[in-house]
Amino acid sequence: MTNDEIVIGFDTEKDDSLKIDLKRIEGVVNGLILVLTGYIDTYNSNSFQKRVQKAIDASFLNLAFDCRALNYVSSTGIGSFTTFLKTLKASNGSLVLFEVQPKVLEVFQLLGFSSFFNIKDSQEAAENFFKNGSSSISNGAFPQIFDCPICAKKLKASKSGRFRCSGCKTILAVDETGRVFLG
Repeated sequence: MTNDEIVIGFDTEKDDSLKIDLKRIEGVVNGLILVLTGYIDTYNSNSFQKRVQKAIDASFLNLAFDCRALNYVSSTGIGSFTTFLKTLKASNGSLVLFEVQPKVLEVFQLLGFSSFFNIKDSQEAAENFFKNGSSSISNGAFPQIFDCPICAKKLKASKSGRFRCSGCKTILAVDETGRVFLG
């Protein structure tokens, strides 16, 4: 099955620096694996965002990114993933990255974003994340004490919702399971 058969018009925004192949996730409603080959930087991130947005617009709300052949991602690329995460969360969807190369994972960690994303070791673990429910923290998660992902200030959330970090003034969101996201 071709990309355009899964998501109509997906390959109209092709870029030679980043190849994306699509595969449905068996047994996961609205589940899609995006196999990334190449790199994501300032020059191709717009094309990357347009293509992934087409998948989201086609009602694929549980996205797993296969990163085993993704050899570089810039801060702009991380911004793209963050945009997808916010969009999917607003539609009760989820995003998982799996088989992330150490060099790519380091960029997520250096920028303080690794805690925002569900990062798994394998495709099987990513699929199980969707099949077994994407909540990684029990519902009794509050009060939740965590470090701000931007300035590392210790913060406490007594309930889910949006609030501003008292240290760096970044807007954060805490979901009902206690997970923290940029708000």
